[in-house]
Amino acid sequence: MLVILRFRAEPQLQERLDAAVEVLQTKPGFDGADIVQNLDEPDLWALVLRWKDVGSYRRALGGYESKVVVVPLLSEAIDEPTAYDAPEHVGENI
Repeated sequence: MLVILRFRAEPQLQERLDAAVEVLQTKPGFDGADIVQNLDEPDLWALVLRWKDVGSYRRALGGYESKVVVVPLLSEAIDEPTAYDAPEHVGENI
């Protein structure tokens, strides 16, 4: 399962993304992360997270450290759908 969050550059963005990954990588179900910068618009960045499943990702956002470090950063992401999975794993959204 992938989570793709896009951000517009701001002071200390990369440091904040690094800190969020440090917290998230300790959570069960975390499979990896990439912090990338857009080639055509250098002020556009993305945090790409890989998780075992959507439940692992959602549970990772709980807890004190996530609520202090991760959640405030994610609230600043560009407002768009962020969670993706293989078509055979995507069911009806109810």
